[in-house]
Amino acid sequence: MLTTLKNNRTTILLVFLCMLFYIVFAYELDRSDFIKLITLFGALFFISYKIIQINQDRFWLLAGIGIIFRLLFIAALPNLSQDFYRFIWDGRLITQGISPYLFTPENYIEDTSNSFGTIINQAQELYNGMGSLNGSHFSNYPAINQLCFAIASVFAGKNILGSVVVVRIILILADIGILCIGKKLLLKLHLNPNQIFWYFLNPFIVIELTGNLHFEGVMLFFLIASLYLLHQKKWLGSAGLLGISVSVKLIPLLFLPLYYRWFLTNLNKGFFKLAGFYCIVLGTVILTFTPFLSAQFISNFSETIFLWFQNFEFNASIYYIIRWMGFKIVGWNIIAILGKILPLFVILFILLFTLLRKNKSTQQLITSMLFGISIYFLLSTTIHPWYIATPLLLSLFTKYKFPIIWSLAVMLSYTAYGVDGFSENLYLVALEYFTVMGVFIWELIQLRKGTLFPSKL
Repeated sequence: MLTTLKNNRTTILLVFLCMLFYIVFAYELDRSDFIKLITLFGALFFISYKIIQINQDRFWLLAGIGIIFRLLFIAALPNLSQDFYRFIWDGRLITQGISPYLFTPENYIEDTSNSFGTIINQAQELYNGMGSLNGSHFSNYPAINQLCFAIASVFAGKNILGSVVVVRIILILADIGILCIGKKLLLKLHLNPNQIFWYFLNPFIVIELTGNLHFEGVMLFFLIASLYLLHQKKWLGSAGLLGISVSVKLIPLLFLPLYYRWFLTNLNKGFFKLAGFYCIVLGTVILTFTPFLSAQFISNFSETIFLWFQNFEFNASIYYIIRWMGFKIVGWNIIAILGKILPLFVILFILLFTLLRKNKSTQQLITSMLFGISIYFLLSTTIHPWYIATPLLLSLFTKYKFPIIWSLAVMLSYTAYGVDGFSENLYLVALEYFTVMGVFIWELIQLRKGTLFPSKL
């Protein structure tokens, strides 16, 4: 026992420091204290890197450490995002037979006659927590997301912290699933399985997903499971899982055209199977939405989704440059115009990746997914930190690692939430994106030279 402790004392010390910093982050940090936030996060990022480096051949030790870090957050209310209040609200509506797509929280709060015919526990507290901006819009969370919210309501329908704990357990289980399936897929691709810890032990993932209850982890679990089955040419199951992934977060819809060359290269009658693949994906999505389907649902849901493109702006990159040019040329914010045009450029880039890139192997397909999602984010008007979980995980199955740096740099965006209210520091936004793009360009140059660090076993 003493020998084991001596041989692992550096790891034990680093894990203890991480635990201490995570506890401070979870239970004592206020989002407006940016200096404390970025200092804690920077320390956690560096220490986690050292833990991975020192124990690079000890998979299950690192897995256990990652689980412990997540469990430290179990009784903490999220402190970097108030979205969880809306999650709980939607779940409590569903368990009472009310669609969150047909009524806004504001409708309920202002309805003094209670025409809904139901009582939502802690309604005013939830509404105050989510804020009037969130509370004035219809829900934009897809059906499987809503199922998770409903599960939290079933087990803790009268207690906010209890609902948070239930949701957190779901997210931790999803991350464990990503760990296990991600390891298997890395081995199938002849890559180092310990690369998965740049996801599982990354403090960005621990804080944003487990800590702040964002569902990218659940979406990514089904996406990675789908890619794992696809690599084994089990395309039917892969399609079903991809459909479920879309029903957690809509973002995987962006990847659908990229499957074209993979199917034509790897499967007999590939074109017909690709058509079947698309039908199963879309059919699964429609099936999961069936309990909510109505003309009003379609109108409200699509309206809310479009709002993100045409009304909101946060931590953007190329969009901010074009917006600045718009102010110089026409004298006003052209977000309403750009919100319609920029998605068309994203679609164009995806089609170019579909037609011009090989995408014949699973790794080539995932690389195109990484490029596609990265371009989408670079052209978006709103990039919340937790969005970067998707390119981060995808990058681990490719030769590119710039999203790891992005998962560090994106935390600079939290400087916008100061004690005096919301105000973005565009110099830090520029620093974030110049850093990420600089690393990406460096990787491209090194790859062309053939000197990019190896990721093979």
